[in-house]
Amino acid sequence: MIIIAGPCQHESLEQSLTIANHCKKVCDKHGIDYYFKASFDKANRTSIHGKRGPGISETLPDFQKIKQEGFKILTDVHTEGHISRCKNVVDVLQIPAFLCRQTDLIVSACKTNCIVNIKKGQFLAPWDVKGILSKCTDAKEVWITERGTSFGYNTLVNDFTGMQYIMHNITNDLVFDVTHSVQAPGGQGDSSGGNRDYIPGLARSASAMGVSNFFLEVHQDPDNAPSDGPNMLCLQDFEQIVDDIVRYNYRG
Repeated sequence: MIIIAGPCQHESLEQSLTIANHCKKVCDKHGIDYYFKASFDKANRTSIHGKRGPGISETLPDFQKIKQEGFKILTDVHTEGHISRCKNVVDVLQIPAFLCRQTDLIVSACKTNCIVNIKKGQFLAPWDVKGILSKCTDAKEVWITERGTSFGYNTLVNDFTGMQYIMHNITNDLVFDVTHSVQAPGGQGDSSGGNRDYIPGLARSASAMGVSNFFLEVHQDPDNAPSDGPNMLCLQDFEQIVDDIVRYNYRG
């Protein structure tokens, strides 16, 4: 079982270490493999006025310090230049959902020694994942992350039959991104809306159907976070969510 958890944006070394230490302590209690997640640049904001983060030059030195504390790190990349700068610092390179069909980006990430986590686009059918994986022949390891499917305007839904199809017919390395699944993309103009109240039920449901890998964005004060606040989990609630995931997990 794997859990990827951290803030939407890296804001400071102190904050990221606080989150990472708390999440790892909870995961260690259950023997779960923990990966710290944070972004240096949120390049796909709805508005030009959206807060993007501190940038790669400021963030990578902090990632190196976090790494020295014994944490495995995941971050998203948007260009081949990002890949070349991140590949020796982080453990997992993440391809954002809107870039999941960008062939050169995926091929470049797969030629590194990093695990590659590819967010399945909100616009893709479950069987379209085969096309993504056809570009990953050089990869050390590839994860596919389900983060909800577009349903009309500003709404995402989760197709649990589609997740089961991916696990049974394409790859067992499926990650369920619970927090982005409760997002309302573009619903607030400059940022995304969402409702974190739906996170516990979705997490339990996915665990009960056999999903073992989860992605959760967490923050000490999500209502005042620079991005994705409405759909981020309060850090204090992280342990209960993980306890439920373990309790309901079906391994048949």
